[in-house]
Amino acid sequence: MKKTILLITIIGISIFCSVLFAEVGVTDDQILVGSSLALGGPSGFLGTETLRGLMACINSVNEKGGINGRKIKVIAYDDGYEPLPCVKNTKKLIEDDKVFCLTCYVGTPTSAKAQPIWTNAKVPVVGFFTGAEVLRTPFNRYNIHIRASYYDEAAKAVDIFVKDLGLKRIAIFYQYDSFGEAVKKGTEIALQKYGLTPVAYGSFERNTLAIEDGLAKIKDSRPEAIVMVGTYSPLAKFVKEAKRAGLTKTIFYTVSFVGPEAFAKELGTESENVIITTVVPPYETATPLPIVDEYLKALKKYFPDAKPSFVSLEGYINGKVLVEGLKRAGKDITREKFIDAIESIREDIGGIKVEYGPNDHVGISLLWVMQIKDGKWVEVKDTKSLIK
Repeated sequence: MKKTILLITIIGISIFCSVLFAEVGVTDDQILVGSSLALGGPSGFLGTETLRGLMACINSVNEKGGINGRKIKVIAYDDGYEPLPCVKNTKKLIEDDKVFCLTCYVGTPTSAKAQPIWTNAKVPVVGFFTGAEVLRTPFNRYNIHIRASYYDEAAKAVDIFVKDLGLKRIAIFYQYDSFGEAVKKGTEIALQKYGLTPVAYGSFERNTLAIEDGLAKIKDSRPEAIVMVGTYSPLAKFVKEAKRAGLTKTIFYTVSFVGPEAFAKELGTESENVIITTVVPPYETATPLPIVDEYLKALKKYFPDAKPSFVSLEGYINGKVLVEGLKRAGKDITREKFIDAIESIREDIGGIKVEYGPNDHVGISLLWVMQIKDGKWVEVKDTKSLIK
């Protein structure tokens, strides 16, 4: 009888300890992951595509048995690319849904507003669809980046304009919020290296198409190039109106956040002299990188009606880093072990070098320059060809 009681007591203590020390969002057969992103509204393409790419990766992993016997479940909420809904979603994911970690947050104003919540709760976020400095400086242990920064993108564009093409008259048209300010500042810093300042500024309100006042402030400065910051609809309208206003020789540039495919669709036949930088490689090539080929196959399998995009490719790569971190963290996973595991990643993932460290949470710093030709985004390998 005493042996039976002792055995029951030991089993009870064991169960109690396993429950007590189990990490939030982790069970014997599941790891719960959350995301807040734009799934509807003017920026809905960005969130929808990011989530689709992520799920193509997660579905593939789950089909093979998951991570250490656990399947990954993703809870995603729509924030419409607005800060307050993102804050509410983040609180709900952490406090009510009790997710293990967060992933694939889309946008600077949304992510910046929610950042104190996940930081105070010590919940890691893997993969942001934004390169804003506010999420990178000062260093935040709970922010795991997988893409180059907006400062990197702006510097790349300014080098092309000034060093490669000899342009000096550069204007900035930007979304009037933290996203716009991030790229604006990055462009100003890049121009300072050449002793230049922007010849004009124009701005517009987030989630609107009210570009007229901003264009009016820029057009008379005769810019040779314009750095644009925003989402696809207002920027496409700006390019069209700017060309009608006489800026037919001007080069229009924007950063990766725009959503290249949606941008191209809205530009239609007026895509001439438009370039972007992307933080993932081109997918419309004869010989794609192994990671791109893997993404294309997964997308076709799990979302057969979807077309490839730079945005969903980035979501897929975010998923790859998330999964690699979960694998390395082991069976007895905790949030802190998970972060340590990601910091140990220094390897080639399908042709792309991914490298982290204890004080380095930027996994990939690569950039590609793209332009539209024959209705497709193609890589610009000779930047001097941009001047005709």
